[in-house]
Amino acid sequence: MNDYIVRASAADNYIRAFACTTRGVTEYARKAHNLSPVASAALGRTMAAGLMMGAMMKNEKDLLTIQFKGDGPLGGITVTAGPDGTVKGYVTNPEVVLPPNMFGHFDVGGAVGKGSLIVIQDIGLKEPYVGQVDIQTGEIAEDLAYYYYLSEQVPSIVALGVLMNKDNTVRESGGYIIQLMPDCPEEVIAKLEEKMNFIPAVTELLRDGKSPEQILEQILGEMKLEIYGQMPAQFKCNCSRERVEKALIALGRAELSNIIADGKPETLNCSFCNTNYTFTVDEMREILAKCTH
Repeated sequence: MNDYIVRASAADNYIRAFACTTRGVTEYARKAHNLSPVASAALGRTMAAGLMMGAMMKNEKDLLTIQFKGDGPLGGITVTAGPDGTVKGYVTNPEVVLPPNMFGHFDVGGAVGKGSLIVIQDIGLKEPYVGQVDIQTGEIAEDLAYYYYLSEQVPSIVALGVLMNKDNTVRESGGYIIQLMPDCPEEVIAKLEEKMNFIPAVTELLRDGKSPEQILEQILGEMKLEIYGQMPAQFKCNCSRERVEKALIALGRAELSNIIADGKPETLNCSFCNTNYTFTVDEMREILAKCTH
């Protein structure tokens, strides 16, 4: 099953829903960053959320960034997504290893720790919209549901999951977000709450091979579910040698001259996709000639 996102509504548009399957996205990140299993789970969950939250944005140049800045050994998570089904992300300490939590699952909460969850929405205004809440559990899904409730006043159910194989490759990854729209009738809320009591954990649904459509059907099928189609999802970084060259130019003549004076090639790394870009001393001299300050 290729990675994709579905958009849907239910209960006469009083509910909107998103679901995704993202095994390939998470596996790409695992290999690119050499992620430990708990780091794969943390980043995979956040990227799945980023893809669905990005799909909520309206304009093609809109950009969403999710940052978990916790005090746990993972150090932090940064994920950026667009409305076109693309996402990229990294964790500060990709090789962190922790024992399972009391439920026998990846201790993502322990890896993330306490701190702040920041959501930045750049929607073309003079300043981006920035929402910030305290991390509640570090388990990603619960924290994003709390963010939506507190910062955007949108009651939301967020479920995210990553399953790993014994060889530490990604077996399944994905999740769903279900949101109540303004003035949602009490009977609709009560029906959804009742239904959620009998829905298995998202990791169970993924393990059983449920597609995003089937997951939403299982939850909202009795509430006039309408699925509006699907969008491919992929890990995509827009870094390039040209962009890195511009970053070197932005350093200015003085700082770049100091680097050149060392007489050694300079290697810059893209945090998002872990690609290295190396510039020889001669190449840096050519770049220095382009500096205007």
